[in-house]
Amino acid sequence: MSTTPKKLWEPSQSFKSESNLQAYMDWLRSKKELSFGDYDELWRWSIDHTRDFWGSLYEYFQIIDHGECRSVHDDAPMPETTWFEGSKINYAEHIFRQEQAGKDAIIFKQEGNETVSMSWGELRQQVAAVRAYLQAQGVTKGDRVVAYIPNIPQAVVGFLASCSLGAVWSSCSPDFGANSVVDRFKQIEPKVLITVDGYRYQGKSHDRVETVHQILSELPSIQSVLQIPYLHQVAFVDYAATWDDVVSQDASLDFTAVDFADPIWVLYSSGTTGQPKAITHSQGGVLLEHLKYVTFHNDVKAGEKYFWFTTTGWMMWNFVQSTLLAGATIVLYDGSPGYPGLDALWKFSEEVGINHFGTSAPFIVACMNKKLEPGKKFDLSSLRSISSTGSPLPPEGFDWIYEKVKSDVWLCSMSGGTDVCSAFVGGCPLEPLYEGEIQRRALGCAMFAYDDHGKALVNEVGEMVVTKPMPSMPIYFWGDVRKERYKESYFEEYPGVWRHGDWLLITDRNTLVIKGRSDATLNRHGIRIGTAEIYQSVDKLESIKDSLIVNLELAGGKHFMPLFVVMKEGTHLTDKVKEEINRQLTNDFSRRHVPDEVIEVKDIPYTISGKKMEAPVKKILMGKNKQNAANLGAMRNPESLQFFEDYAFEHQFNS
Repeated sequence: MSTTPKKLWEPSQSFKSESNLQAYMDWLRSKKELSFGDYDELWRWSIDHTRDFWGSLYEYFQIIDHGECRSVHDDAPMPETTWFEGSKINYAEHIFRQEQAGKDAIIFKQEGNETVSMSWGELRQQVAAVRAYLQAQGVTKGDRVVAYIPNIPQAVVGFLASCSLGAVWSSCSPDFGANSVVDRFKQIEPKVLITVDGYRYQGKSHDRVETVHQILSELPSIQSVLQIPYLHQVAFVDYAATWDDVVSQDASLDFTAVDFADPIWVLYSSGTTGQPKAITHSQGGVLLEHLKYVTFHNDVKAGEKYFWFTTTGWMMWNFVQSTLLAGATIVLYDGSPGYPGLDALWKFSEEVGINHFGTSAPFIVACMNKKLEPGKKFDLSSLRSISSTGSPLPPEGFDWIYEKVKSDVWLCSMSGGTDVCSAFVGGCPLEPLYEGEIQRRALGCAMFAYDDHGKALVNEVGEMVVTKPMPSMPIYFWGDVRKERYKESYFEEYPGVWRHGDWLLITDRNTLVIKGRSDATLNRHGIRIGTAEIYQSVDKLESIKDSLIVNLELAGGKHFMPLFVVMKEGTHLTDKVKEEINRQLTNDFSRRHVPDEVIEVKDIPYTISGKKMEAPVKKILMGKNKQNAANLGAMRNPESLQFFEDYAFEHQFNS
């Protein structure tokens, strides 16, 4: 990068001195006689001295250990590293040590309804009651409890009750189809299902009773069902217990101490093709990672209100639980972010007084394209930070936040994934923020950009890799006894080094830019182009609503790179628009970024978790049928694939 981008934000002296990160650095100086001149020195120490760093967190956060820790970690390479052997802990216990009498633990709004709250006392009572119910069903340490549930308080209660017993949690959002849910849950053979009867989205009711019964018919391991009549307020599974009856019972809340490496939950890869990977994390690993990230990199403080728009099928729902570890209040929203208008969440932020607002890059871009001005329309004085993840946020999105939302807000663009249920890179309260860049690598994350030969790059795009183990890396994929699929997923490219699958640029200022998925790379005449670059450029055009690009490697060394676009209402793809697209891409990047053809489509295929499906589209264009190319049950809009199948049949690219 030849020039430094525009500086958009810089922490004040008081912001830095009052940050949780500065408190930790002061503690290191006082207790460990370790002094660091700046964040970069601290980060370097955290990856060069991993035992000292992770051990210091164990001590700093006063981990409640019912065992006797024998070592921070052993010398085994990834993914065999053992952490805090001998420790006996419980994630949920660390949440309830933050209990504050009379204060809100959860604030919740369902689309179209009034906002409600749950106090810490109510949370404890309900978790204890559901825990007692699970115990009565024979649930013990290691058993699986699954939920087909929206982003509602009952999901938090169910998870904490499961976790308190040392059971293993897993959840799917009710917009998942039956086959998609079964593909996930069947792998882990759950004992109990917690389920709703439906949900509301975009002003409409979506009944899922038939889907629930189909799921139950295909999961023979389920022994008990706890039903939540969320949509219709009537029972829908004859033999099931009902939520309100269960939580009305009195019980005491206890915690089962488990090994640091015992599983806490199972998350799933997007599942665009093949069976989803059942990614399993440890109780201790996510406890330590979540305490680190939410405290130091989000700077969340006790009593603050933390919101992230998510569903229970996205890892951000699991991550949001971590804010309770900091004594903050979780703010939940169930419904469409665009109903009744795209400013609904900004209005909600004003109503609740949200301090930390989390969302996805596409939401920010959508608000920008809609020309919203939340800062003028709503009182956002409580807002201290805005976090964005899910896909790279373009520079224009950064600018829109500071011009139209709040000029002094701290924008924390972050990136990590389901793989670690946290972020590898993100916010740093001690450093400035530059347009289009992520501030820093997270503490303890030895991340670099590698070339094809395993050489670390600076100011050049390379493969995102992590060279040192982290405790929240998966302990295994469920059922992957020899870790074969685990190793294939991360360790084939560079032996002993985690390859994450993103293109990454690390500047000589230690800031970062994510360039998109390397497995959806456009190899254009020998030049590798990240799809995120294309989307960032095309998003600038007023007439384009959405887009998707792939590159097809054809016989005889030929290539074909089509760009598929969805036009905004009232506009059409004309030769003039095509010229504008080509000119924008050339000006922003190069002629190599210009597609061979621009094709108008009605819709772009997405997974339920909001990821564009470039790889399945590429497979369809190369001749695979859509059923084999994509997991239709894991899609938001499976009907969108028909166009690509028809287009492939017409052009016969694989002949």
